[in-house]
Amino acid sequence: MAEDNVTTVAHRFPCDNCGSDLRFDPGEDRLVCDHCGNTAPISGSGPWESAINELDFKQALNAELADADIELTRVNICPNCGAQTEFDADIHAAECPFCATPVVTDTGAHRHIKPRGLLPFAMDERASKAALVDWLGSLWFAPNGLAEYARKGRKLNGIYVPYWTFDADTKSQYTGQRGTHYYETRTVMRDGKRQQVRVRKTRWRAVSGRVARFFDDVLVLASKSLPKKYTDGLEPWDLSALEPYKPEYLAGFRAEGYQVELADGFTEARAFMDRMIRRDVKYDIGGDDQRISQVNTQISDVTFKHILLPVWLAAYKYRGKTYRFVVNGRTGRVQGERPYSAWKIAFAVVAGLILALVAGFVIANSQ
Repeated sequence: MAEDNVTTVAHRFPCDNCGSDLRFDPGEDRLVCDHCGNTAPISGSGPWESAINELDFKQALNAELADADIELTRVNICPNCGAQTEFDADIHAAECPFCATPVVTDTGAHRHIKPRGLLPFAMDERASKAALVDWLGSLWFAPNGLAEYARKGRKLNGIYVPYWTFDADTKSQYTGQRGTHYYETRTVMRDGKRQQVRVRKTRWRAVSGRVARFFDDVLVLASKSLPKKYTDGLEPWDLSALEPYKPEYLAGFRAEGYQVELADGFTEARAFMDRMIRRDVKYDIGGDDQRISQVNTQISDVTFKHILLPVWLAAYKYRGKTYRFVVNGRTGRVQGERPYSAWKIAFAVVAGLILALVAGFVIANSQ
C-alpha cells in the first residue's frame, strides 16, 4: 500500500458567515460557531449513511486493506503517559489532556486504520462538569476543596477514545463431566451425643457435546493512556447508536490515536469469547455441577471496526497531586482516582474511638 495514496485528515470547518472554526454541538447533531452563532448541519445524514461496514480481520493483519481504510493524522505523543492525541495543524504547544503534562507537539504523522464509526457527544462540557462535581461530593473522605476546585477550575477536555469491536462466528466441541448431587445420612458424635446428619455427595458422569455462538461487537479498549478500570467503569455504551464516522463530529474535540494494535486487541477479545464459550459449555452440560476437560473452538468470519467513543476528561493538580477523572460523554457516568482527605479520616477514627469508649462506659455502668 503506497503511503502517497493514504489520506491525510484535518478536522477544521470554517464558518461560512464569519470564517471562525465551527465546532460540533453535543446533543444537537449540528455544527455551531461560537463567534457569530451560525449553525451548519452534519453532512451526509441521509438514511443511506446509517450502515457501518465491518473490515476483514485477516486482510488487516496481512496489510491488505484498501487505501481508503487508512489515514494519516498529526499526533502529539506525551512523554509522561504516552497518550497519542490529535492536534490541529496550527498548534505547536499544548498540555496533555490525560495527565496535564506540558508538552511540545510532534509535527510528524501517524498512519493508522481509519475509524468506521463513533458515538457523538450527547453531553456538553457544562453538564459533564456538573456530573463530576456531584460525584466528588458524594465520596466519603474526599477533600472538600477538590470538588470546589473542580467546579471553578479548568475546563474538561472532550476526547474521542479509540476502541476495537470484533465480530466472530464460533463452533466449539467439548468433553467434560456432569455432576449430580445426592445425599447420604451418617451418624456423628457431637457434644457426646449421636446425631444423624445429611452429607452431600456428587455423582460424576462423562459427557461431550457442541455449542455455537456468534459474537457481535466485542468491545476492546485501544488506549493505554488511562487505567482500564476507569474506562470499563464507564460502560455500558449504546453501540446500537453508532454513527458512521464523519470528521464533523470531531470539530472542536480531540481524538486519541490507538495504542493497542489490532492483533493485540483481538487477543483480548478472544479471551472474552473463550470465557463466554466456557459459560455456554457449563450450561450445556447441565446437572448440579460441571467439570470441563477440553474445549476445541473453531472461529471463522472474524471482522472488526475501529470506533471512537466520547469521554470528557479532567486532570486536576490539587495540592501537589494529580487526580484524573473521566465522564461518559453520553450518559454522564463518572469514574476516576478516588481522593482521600487525611484529616477527615483522622476525625472519623477519633470519633469512632470516642463512640466505642462511650458505649463501653454505658455497658459497664448498666451491669
